[in-house]
Amino acid sequence: MAVVTMKSLLESGVHFGHQVKRWDPRMKKYIFAERNGIHIIDLQKTIQAIKDAYEVVRKTVASGKTVLFVGTKKQAQQAIQKEAERCGMFHVNNRWLGGMLTNFVTIKKSLLRLKKLEKMEVDGTFENLTKKEISSLGKERAKLQKNLGGIKEMKETPGILFIIDTRKEAIAVAEAQRMGIPIVAVVDTNCNPDGIDYPIPGNDDAIRAITLFTQIVANAVIEADNEAGLKIIETLGDEDEDMAEVMTDASIREEDKEIDITQYTSEEVKADEVKTGEEAVTETEEEDQLPVDVDKVYGEDV
Repeated sequence: MAVVTMKSLLESGVHFGHQVKRWDPRMKKYIFAERNGIHIIDLQKTIQAIKDAYEVVRKTVASGKTVLFVGTKKQAQQAIQKEAERCGMFHVNNRWLGGMLTNFVTIKKSLLRLKKLEKMEVDGTFENLTKKEISSLGKERAKLQKNLGGIKEMKETPGILFIIDTRKEAIAVAEAQRMGIPIVAVVDTNCNPDGIDYPIPGNDDAIRAITLFTQIVANAVIEADNEAGLKIIETLGDEDEDMAEVMTDASIREEDKEIDITQYTSEEVKADEVKTGEEAVTETEEEDQLPVDVDKVYGEDV
């Protein structure tokens, strides 16, 4: 199945760029034409870029690394969170805090603080505090949750970044470049594609276009996870076959052997029948020899 179709790109408005006067000349190679003062993006190049990005994301996840979805503009916040949670990856959709990648050690301390506050709220610690202290801690937890909730379980820096609007997320781009982390990003006609490892030319303002791009990346993550699951199942299947071969080659225990009733001869069967008859005669004789009270049978006249 195709990663994306031309029809879905057209329906989502991916081909609409910015006004001509707001363009970045470095995006010239991705521009198809100009219509009514607006640049039109070449969707043939967009499709190829999407395929390349899809493949690199899939390989990254298959190698055991994670993907960080980044999109803090209002049009992207909901889609980023929804799709990142759908594929089980991390996201930043409210604000990019400086040092999230380059100073991750300090960010981890904030994550531990967030987890501690959540634990305090559950284990009853708040019951022993004053209302003012509870209010202060609640505000602190809400602020941390808003900015760091999407990366709360992130143990190390991600393997790759997916970014919506590189102009707005310039700090994230700079940190990823400094850390040597690959970047997959949607670049509009007013963005600079230089320095982006896997640029995807397209509309980064329309909600439908942003949702489409985010869904494609999330699908790549899910496909990689499914492939890993199939490999595990195949490995278990091979182990079961090996065990079956071992059981087949093993010798059958004596108690598991089937008994062949044809091994008994007719003479043995007859001997059993005679024996049964003799036992019956013996039982009859024993009954005849039982003592009988004649008076009780025939009455007193006998």
